[in-house]
Amino acid sequence: MSKTPTFHLSERERANLSHVVDYSSAQSLPEVWKKARSHFGDAIALHDPHSQPEVVLTYTQLADKIQQFAVGLQVLGVKPESCVALFSDNSPRWFIADQGIMTAGAFNAVRSAQAERQELLFILENSGSTALVVEDLKTLSKLWEHLKDLPVQLVILLSDEEPLQDSTVKVLNFSGVMAAGANQSLQSVTQTLESLATLIYTSGTTGKPKGVMLSHGNLMHQLTTLGAVLQPHKGDRAITILPTWHSFGRIGEYFFLSQGCTQIYSNIRHIKRDFKEYKPQYMVGVPRLWESIYEGVQKQFREQPANKQKLVNNLLNVSQRYIKARRTFSKLRLDNLSPSLPERILAGIQALALYPIHALAGKLVYEKIREATGGKMKYVLSGGGSLAMHLENFFEITGLQVLVGYGLTETSPVTHARRPWHNLRGSSGQPIPGTEAKIVDPETRQPLPVGQRGLVLLRGPQVMRGYYKNPEATAKAIDPEGWFNSGDLGWLTVANDVVLTGRAKDTIVLTNGENIEPQPIEDACLRSPYIDQITLVGQDERSLGALIVPNVEALEKWAALQNLHLRLPDQPSPGTAEIDLDSKIIQDLIRQELNREVQNRPGYRPDDRIGPFKLILEPFSIENGMMTQTLKIKRPVVMERYRDMIDGMFA
Repeated sequence: MSKTPTFHLSERERANLSHVVDYSSAQSLPEVWKKARSHFGDAIALHDPHSQPEVVLTYTQLADKIQQFAVGLQVLGVKPESCVALFSDNSPRWFIADQGIMTAGAFNAVRSAQAERQELLFILENSGSTALVVEDLKTLSKLWEHLKDLPVQLVILLSDEEPLQDSTVKVLNFSGVMAAGANQSLQSVTQTLESLATLIYTSGTTGKPKGVMLSHGNLMHQLTTLGAVLQPHKGDRAITILPTWHSFGRIGEYFFLSQGCTQIYSNIRHIKRDFKEYKPQYMVGVPRLWESIYEGVQKQFREQPANKQKLVNNLLNVSQRYIKARRTFSKLRLDNLSPSLPERILAGIQALALYPIHALAGKLVYEKIREATGGKMKYVLSGGGSLAMHLENFFEITGLQVLVGYGLTETSPVTHARRPWHNLRGSSGQPIPGTEAKIVDPETRQPLPVGQRGLVLLRGPQVMRGYYKNPEATAKAIDPEGWFNSGDLGWLTVANDVVLTGRAKDTIVLTNGENIEPQPIEDACLRSPYIDQITLVGQDERSLGALIVPNVEALEKWAALQNLHLRLPDQPSPGTAEIDLDSKIIQDLIRQELNREVQNRPGYRPDDRIGPFKLILEPFSIENGMMTQTLKIKRPVVMERYRDMIDGMFA
C-alpha cells in the first residue's frame, strides 16, 4: 500500500494543520467524501441558487449521489482504469460526475462545454475515452457526428433532456444513470496514491493541448497541506466562480468541501447579488476578477461630486502611506526586505501617527467597499497570474485580505502561497509543505543565489506524473531528479518567498539586446482609468509598442469635460464638437497615461518606455480566442491577429 509522504513542517504549520480535518491516511479522493460525510453529515455542502430548480445538497446527500452515480457507471460497463471524458461547466452535477467517475475506479479527462469542437474531439481521441459525460444536448450535438470514429460506447447527459437514440452508442441522461445505480452495490476497486485520477488538458496559447496526468497522490497532497495556509471551519461559505474543471478552481472546491464548508455556485452575472445575499468567507479567483472589482469601485468613485472625490483621494493617500510604513516595520516591503533598526522605528512611529486617519477612512469609505463583497470575507485566494501592485495596495488599504498563490496545472496546481501572517505583497508566497523551488540560469541550469533572477524549477509530491502519451514532452518538462521546469522567471527572497517577473517565453528582446518582461509593465499601465486591456509588443524592434483596448466609458466622460463628443466607428455624428480615438487629443492623453504609469513603477529603466501604440475597440476575450479560459491574454494569438497593425506601428 502507498504511504502519504511526510513533510518537514514549521511549528505554525503544524499548529494550523491540527485545526483542519486530517485526510493523511486516505489513498484516493473518493475516500475523502466518505470521511466528510461522517464529520459533517447534515451540513450543506453544495448550493446552486441559479439552477432550475435550485439545488441544495448536504454532505450526506452528496456522498450518496456520488456513490449512486459511480454504481450506475459500473452497471453501464465503465471499467476501472478506463477514461471517461467530462465536458461540462460548473454545477453540483459536475462534482457528482467527477467524483462518481473516480469512485467507479476510472479517471476522467475534463474540459469546458464551451470549448471548440476540434479541441474536444482531440481530447476524446487522445485520452482514449470509452465513455463521455456532457453538460447537455447542445454540447453533444457538436460532437455527435464524429463519435462513430472514436471508441466511445456510452454517452451521459448531465441534464434531464430526453437522450438521443442510437444503435451504436448508448445515451442516457443524468436521471437514467442514477436509476441504473439505485439499489445496487458498489464494486470495490483498489486505488493508490499513484493511481491516475484525471487528465487536465492545458489550453495554453499555442499548439495542441497536452494531457496533464494528475494522480490521486498529486491531488491528495493539496488537500493535506493547504490547511497550513488556511483553516476554514464547518459552515463557512466559499463562493465559486472559476471553472471547476480548471486545476485552481477544482482544488479550491475539493479543499473547502473537505473542511465542511458550503460551496455556493455563482457567475459574473450574479456575483454582486450573491456577495450581498450569501456573505461568503472565502473566494478563489484570478487577477482579472479582482481587477473588475477594483474597476467597479473606481467607476462609482468617479461618479461622486468633486469635493467627495477630493476627500476620498486624501484619505487613500494617507492610507497608502500608512500601509507602506506598516510593511516596512513588519519587514514585508518587497523593495526593502531588510530595513535597518532606525528605519523600522521611524516606520513604526509613522504608522502609529497615521493609523487614526486610516481607521476613520475605514469607517467612512473602506467598510462600504468590504460590504460590496458581503462584509464577512476572511480571505480571497488569487492565482493564475501576478497581481498588479495597485490592486495589492487597494485591497490592503480597504481591508480585504488577498493571499496570492502560485502553481501550474502540472503541479496540481499549488506550490506556493502567501500566509496570513507573512503576506508579502508582490510575491507569490512561500512553498506549501513538501514543496521545493530553486532558481537556475535559463541557459546553463546552474543554481543562482538568493535574490538573483532566473528560471523557476519546482519539485514536490504535487508534480504531475507526466503528459499523457507524450514521453518527449514529459522529458523536456521534468528532469531525472524530478525538477519541473515551470517556464516562469523569478527570484527567491531570504525567507524563501518566490517573486515572479514574467514568463520565459514572453520575454521581449529589443534590438539593443535588452530583455523586457512585459507583465509588470502591463500591470502598471492598467492603473490608468483609460486603459482596460493592454498587450506589449516589440520583439526585435528598437522599442516597446502596445496594443490597447481603452475604457471607452471613461474616455467619453473625459471628453465631455472638455466639451467634446467622443465619436466611435459606425456612430452617427451628433453635430457637436467631436473627436475620435485617432484624434491627437486622445492620443496625447493615452501617451501621458502610459508615460506616467511606466515611469512610476519600481525599477523603471529607459527601455521600459512604450513607443508606438494603437487603440483597438474589440476587447481580448475567450469568445474571440484571444484569452484563455482563466482570462490570460494569449499573446501569440493577439500578435498574429494584429500582425499587419504591429508591423505598421514600427514601419
